Amino acid sequence: MHFSKIFTSFLITFLLIFSISYPCFAIDDSSYIWSTSTDDSILVNSDANSESPNAENNTTVTNENNSLNLECGSAILIEQKTGQILYSHNIHEQLRPASVTKVMSILLIMEAISNQKISLTDSVPCSENAASMGGSQIWLDPRETLSVDDMLKAICVNSANDCVVAMSEFIAGSEEAFVQMMNDKAKELGMNDTCFKNCHGLDEDGHVTSSYDISVMSKELLNKYPEVTKYTTIWMDSLRDGKSQLSNTNKLIKNYKGATGLKTGSTSLALYNLSASATRDDLSLIAVIMKAPSTKVRFAEAQKLLDYGFGKFAFKSFGNKGDLIKTITVSKGVKSQVDVVLENNSGAIIEKNKSSQVTQSINLCDNISAPISAGQKLGEATFSLDGSVIASVNLVAKSEVPKLNLFTMSKRVVYSWVNLLRS
Repeated sequence: MHFSKIFTSFLITFLLIFSISYPCFAIDDSSYIWSTSTDDSILVNSDANSESPNAENNTTVTNENNSLNLECGSAILIEQKTGQILYSHNIHEQLRPASVTKVMSILLIMEAISNQKISLTDSVPCSENAASMGGSQIWLDPRETLSVDDMLKAICVNSANDCVVAMSEFIAGSEEAFVQMMNDKAKELGMNDTCFKNCHGLDEDGHVTSSYDISVMSKELLNKYPEVTKYTTIWMDSLRDGKSQLSNTNKLIKNYKGATGLKTGSTSLALYNLSASATRDDLSLIAVIMKAPSTKVRFAEAQKLLDYGFGKFAFKSFGNKGDLIKTITVSKGVKSQVDVVLENNSGAIIEKNKSSQVTQSINLCDNISAPISAGQKLGEATFSLDGSVIASVNLVAKSEVPKLNLFTMSKRVVYSWVNLLRS
């Protein structure tokens, strides 16, 4: 009996040494595959929280034939978080944006605040140039000052040209330098249909964009700086101790359920434009209308687009970053198992009547060896609808698993010997 214990101990020692000397590695084509319906599954859009500069690269375009018969030159409907295109009509036609231009101006103002280049309490002076602007304005006097907070309010609510020019000079030193910043940001965001000539949107040769590009910069503004809705959802307000009354040019703020913004624009050449945003439940949409024949039509067509989106689509959330998917075995590690979790928040935009038709496949490496680092990719989940992959997400290790070393192995051998001798 004593000999048997000693022999067993030596055998354990030999096996431990052998396992460390000859490690196994994961093989890509050795995988665990599971397919099921979405009733008990995870549905993921891996770009749900991404900062992808060009939203069109990971979206699906539908309804390019203007099936809603919209009365406008160009239109687009996108889901705000992902940029997924839900409806499109002439989305890359270059048109005059009018004051919808200010979406980019507001984006750069919010960026300057976020970077602490300016603050909401800073006093912004009005130059002669800013005071001379035509179109919509609050009639700033030269050398009059307003806070950044009040300037933003006037720009977002009243579309004040004098205020946006004053802000451009305050941030960049001149309107020309600010416009260069606008074009640089447009290039960064992949707005290939856009060329800005000014920061306010008054008609100028070569000052053009598209409904697609407007949706891109609107998405960037709302996703990156959601606090901007503090200004874009104001219906009525006042400045200068009540002497200047403000009334939102976007009538959907008052009349459309869930409206969050965003910006109107109109000139004699541009006609009537609108970037309209709204949120209901977990679904946020952006509808862009360009070159509508009247202000009444632009609001009606934007509402038609938003109604279409909220009526036909839904955002389905099936998990969040860090949610446990499976616990798998690990060889050659100080721990024998590791939890596999979602790398990102999970969810997708799906037509309401197709939710149950989505299938999933989860692929995990079958032979996992230590060392494993926290966040290391161990597999992938993909999701399909009508035979096409609609989303994917990485599956990662929740925690690290260090490789079993000689010291740890020796401790285990000693413990095994002690336990055997005690038995």
